Amino acid sequence: MKMFANKQNPIDFIEAGDIGAAVGFKEIKTGDTLCDEDHPITLENMFIPEPVISVAVEPKTQADVDKMGMAIAKLVEEDPTLRVKTDEDTGQTILSGMGELHLEIIIDRMRREFKVEVNQGAPQVAYKEAFNTTVEHRETLKKQTGGRGKFADIQFSLGPVDEEWQKKTLIRTSSL
Repeated sequence: MKMFANKQNPIDFIEAGDIGAAVGFKEIKTGDTLCDEDHPITLENMFIPEPVISVAVEPKTQADVDKMGMAIAKLVEEDPTLRVKTDEDTGQTILSGMGELHLEIIIDRMRREFKVEVNQGAPQVAYKEAFNTTVEHRETLKKQTGGRGKFADIQFSLGPVDEEWQKKTLIRTSSL
């Protein structure tokens, strides 16, 4: 179909410079090149910049959990600038995009097209700490309540596992 502002005309072919719409392709996605099978064309891959902003999303209801996963998968397939990941430390689903408006439009599309209601907010940051010295401690419990009573003598050391592990952990903590 050849597209004009608000009307469409079916046509047999389009040429360079024409804007057209095709219906029925299942295996085509953004970045693919359409060409004649007898004369294949290979174009450079598109440069897709890294996302600049992120938002955490979660389904409002338990019923929206599966729908949200399918909606995000479809949106990421359509939009190469949209990224999704699950933060291992916080368990949050993080959507990353090219700006606030981009993410607002994605979340609005999830509501309108996929009927998924989501809560959104700033991604949480997981702070990590590590021991840098070893501490020795001893605790004694003596309790007489009639009869034999209770007695415990506990002694323990609490400190870093080893130097290599400590260095990695401290570097991760300080870079947050």
